[in-house]
Parts: sequence; C-alpha cells; structure tokens
Amino acid sequence: MSEEDLDIDIDDLERRMDGAMSSLRTEFASLRTGRASASMLDPIMVDAYGAPTPINQVGTVNVPEPRMVTVNVWDKGLVNKVEKAIRESGLGINPQMNGTIIMLPIPELNEERRRELTRVAAQYAEHGRVAIRNVRRDGMDQIKKAKAAGMSEDDVKLWESEVQELTNKFIGAVDKALETKQAEIMQV
Repeated sequence: MSEEDLDIDIDDLERRMDGAMSSLRTEFASLRTGRASASMLDPIMVDAYGAPTPINQVGTVNVPEPRMVTVNVWDKGLVNKVEKAIRESGLGINPQMNGTIIMLPIPELNEERRRELTRVAAQYAEHGRVAIRNVRRDGMDQIKKAKAAGMSEDDVKLWESEVQELTNKFIGAVDKALETKQAEIMQV
C-alpha cells in the first residue's frame, strides 16, 4: 500500500461536522424567542397546488416591527391554507387576516413557555452532538482500517488525536451555541 492510501480525510470529517453545526443553527433559528423573525416560519409547509410548499414560496415574509411578522400571500386562493398551516404549526401564534396579508403578532413568552423552549433547544443541541460523534466514529473507523492496512502506531495516535481535537472543537461550538440560545430565550 502507498502512503497516500493510509491518509485520513480530515477535511471531509470537518466538512461533515460543520454540516451538523449549520443544521443545528437552522433548528435554533426556528425557535421562537419573543422577537419576530422571518426564519421562524421556515419549518411550516403549506398544502399549495397539491404539494407541501414552504411559506416563503407562496408569499413574501416580512418583519415590519419587532413583534410582528407579515406574510403577503401572492395567490388569493392560498390565503386560507397559509393561515391554517400557521395556526396548526404549534408556534403559538394567532394569525390575523387583512386581504392577502396575514399578520402574525408575536406575543410575549411566559416563564413556563421559555423553560419549555430551553428544553427543546437542549434537545436540538444533543442531536447536534450525536451527529458530530457519529462523524468522529467514522473517522476512527477510517483510522482502524488504515492501521490494519499497515499504518504505523505513531501515525495512528497522531490521527486519533487530530480527530478527537476536531470533535472537541465542534462539541464546544454546540455547547456555546446552546448557551447563547438559552440566554436569548430566557431574556425578558
């Protein structure tokens, strides 16, 4: 075997861990913190023309003021479907209709709802940690295969410590993101 066959693709592992982090950021963005954000509607799908469609593809989502999100639906026939999808999304928002514009006043979060959202954020963070650990496991498996193929013991230790360092860096980033999100949620 050549020396190149024994190399571990650390860039691929880092790219995959980065993917887990960006997925976590997306999940965090959908959590409501009491401030209006257009991204809070991203997970909601509307049954438009017989297919589930994201809200931002059936109308324009705007945040005109800190506690208000508006959705300007392009097709009048979809207004009621969009309103129903928002109502059934579990966001705890009561849409108000004004022609083709749906206004979503964001209510203040009570203490109980804030605690619930911090628990949801913690679950999202744990899913992110698991995804990162799965990438770490794949990296360690690559190292084991390379060791079986003749990689030296010193190289094995070097690669294992490099994969572990990368893992620790990303797990730390998940913990920091969770801390920031929980502080944001609990802020009154």
